Amino acid sequence: MTHLYVGIDGGGTSCRARIRNAQGELLGEAKSGSANILLGINVAMDSIISAITQAAAQSKLSESDFSAMHVGLALAGAEQRSAWHNFMQQTHPFASMVLNTDAYGACLGAHKGENGAIMIAGTGSCGIYIQDGQQHVVGGREFPISDQGGGAIMGLRLIQYTLLASDEIKPATALTEHVLAHFNHDIDSIVDWSKTARPCDYGQFSPAIFSFALQGDDLAIEMLQHTAADIEMFLTALNKRGATKIALMGSIGERIVEWLSPSIRQYLVQPQFDAIEGGIMMAGKTEHNLF
Repeated sequence: MTHLYVGIDGGGTSCRARIRNAQGELLGEAKSGSANILLGINVAMDSIISAITQAAAQSKLSESDFSAMHVGLALAGAEQRSAWHNFMQQTHPFASMVLNTDAYGACLGAHKGENGAIMIAGTGSCGIYIQDGQQHVVGGREFPISDQGGGAIMGLRLIQYTLLASDEIKPATALTEHVLAHFNHDIDSIVDWSKTARPCDYGQFSPAIFSFALQGDDLAIEMLQHTAADIEMFLTALNKRGATKIALMGSIGERIVEWLSPSIRQYLVQPQFDAIEGGIMMAGKTEHNLF
């Protein structure tokens, strides 16, 4: 039987699949819905199968070929032991399936399977260093108790400051006026919104922080300095664990580099491949299972 290798990168927004044959040739790539296993193991599995089905069709493969597929899953939420076990107890149609975190897959891909670290700073944040197959994780314990350096924490701090400015405790700036305008200058609307706001809802304000910082807004500059210090904290922790090559990734990470100190920037490298390719590296190798 011909072996096929599938890499999956799944998060709260999307699930991306890539299929390669034993010679490494690309056979197909596709995207479907959420595959964060904390949002539902059945939802995640449905998204995975949907993405693989779409990718397989690009090379005239079908569900009958699933039994030849070794699948490496780099999924958000896999760090939760109970969620990992619940997901892996599901029946599946594949030849094999290994599961680790999306950060692990991203780190494998970034360094082509060799020793190295990544720091992801997007809506959330997480750092991981892989050394001789062992992974060392810093942060990444979810908003609001962790994820410093991520967009959600930036947004939360901005909302808090804006409320203080509205009480004339802190000085108002163009950035706080931008936030107030977003809520039609209604403080009660901010309070009501906060009751159900998700990390991505707070994170929506991070682009404005970068934009206003370029315009010289004092608050925006202070916030980016704070975010840079948070990210430096994690980068330093990874370096202390032995990492000398760190790929800084994510929507915040890619834009914060110029705010970092030169002593930290010396450790930064460009990622070689993405998390889907990391999933392919995991496929068919049981030692890449998290638990």
